[in-house]
Amino acid sequence: MKEVFGTILIVLFVLLSLLHFYWVFGGKKGLDKALPADNNGNKVFNPGKIETSIVGFGLLLFALYYFLKVGNLKTELPSVILDYSGWIISSVFILRTIGDFKYVGFFKKIKNTEFGRFDTKYFTLLSLIIGILGVIVELM
Repeated sequence: MKEVFGTILIVLFVLLSLLHFYWVFGGKKGLDKALPADNNGNKVFNPGKIETSIVGFGLLLFALYYFLKVGNLKTELPSVILDYSGWIISSVFILRTIGDFKYVGFFKKIKNTEFGRFDTKYFTLLSLIIGILGVIVELM
């Protein structure tokens, strides 16, 4: 089961990474739904290509971590990296699920924007699934 859940996480992180690189290289589809906005429809932040690239590479690193974790590959990385990275990744996504109590997560106050609706339907649930799968992989 560890391999199955780990593989699901690898696929999710690679796909999310590819989406971010699509945006970096000028893609627009889905971008308007992916950025939080206030009640007036103003974007709360507009990340540039550098910030979006950093997120894309970070997601690829998460995929690499799970590839190393479930592939049982020998690596020269310090054991502390493999011992704690999964817990940190899972914690990030579980915290994302809880949210900032304003724009993102289950406890957000601003829900009636396009992002708010997509966050409730998809993004927060995906974050919860990633967090739970990550915890399961770490416990196995």
